[in-house]
Amino acid sequence: MSFAGVSLIRDGRLRPSGSAINDTGAASGYHLLVVEGYSCIKHILKGSPIESRSFRVGGYLWSLKYYPNGSPWASPGDVSAALVLAQDDALENSKHLKDDGFTLRCDVVVVVEDVVNARGTGAAPPFVTVPPPDMQRHFTDLLAAQEGTDVKFKVGGQTIAAHRCVLAARSRVFKAELFGPMKESTATARAIHIEDTEPRVFKAMLAFIYSDSEPELEKEDGEDAMWQWPQLLIAVDRYNLQRLKLMCESKICGFIGVNTTTTILELAENHHCDGLRKACYNFLGAPGNLRAVAATDGFDDLITSHPSVMKELIAMLAP
Repeated sequence: MSFAGVSLIRDGRLRPSGSAINDTGAASGYHLLVVEGYSCIKHILKGSPIESRSFRVGGYLWSLKYYPNGSPWASPGDVSAALVLAQDDALENSKHLKDDGFTLRCDVVVVVEDVVNARGTGAAPPFVTVPPPDMQRHFTDLLAAQEGTDVKFKVGGQTIAAHRCVLAARSRVFKAELFGPMKESTATARAIHIEDTEPRVFKAMLAFIYSDSEPELEKEDGEDAMWQWPQLLIAVDRYNLQRLKLMCESKICGFIGVNTTTTILELAENHHCDGLRKACYNFLGAPGNLRAVAATDGFDDLITSHPSVMKELIAMLAP
């Protein structure tokens, strides 16, 4: 049983203590009530308590109420211990009263029982396992199986089928094309032609629409992985897929370097990619990087086509 502190009562008053409330951190503990000057308190009126310091056992805060001449029990709900002594010769004549004082030890044991609530606690029992959501997999399987497709796209010589409702739910641009004023023309067309987009890029965009996860891009032999993401960013910006656009920005940030900054910064300016733009300027702000990038092909064209870049660089270099 752990020690839960001590309270000193001297001449009928609880003496202050500089120590903090003892916390045993256990379900049981004991507190010592030391009484000095017993003769000064033996005549206290019945029902008048002397209260100990607070102490903590089992996660609850306790205190002892010492009634030298007896007391009614505490009200229901009080978190306290009542110590009631009836005045007689037993204490005064006992060996426990020494030098007009005595010490009482109060042991507190907190018993925690598992109680079954008739209404239940709302918590699932440990032997019931709820699997993670799999709706995304169902939609992905639906696209892969081509079941129930009702719209076709002609992309780079390939025909790609999809579901109007899914596209409209995920992109307001698709919603306008498939259910807005253009609905009749798209409904009667055998396939909607998509210009300036490669089939693999369009398929990657559809994969995200159905799964809401980062898509895998098909890579051609000898192709630099960096240039896959800018192509996808341009496509998704057209269809206002903001989450996938930010994914593309994040990927492209990892390719910022001396030979790529001008192209990436131009991409950021053209498609309003604020995070990607800031990443480019952060790279240019490092010692020596701006001078190296300025010597590359395309830097002059970038400054000419986007004068705001020069203003940004001047502001960045200003003391």
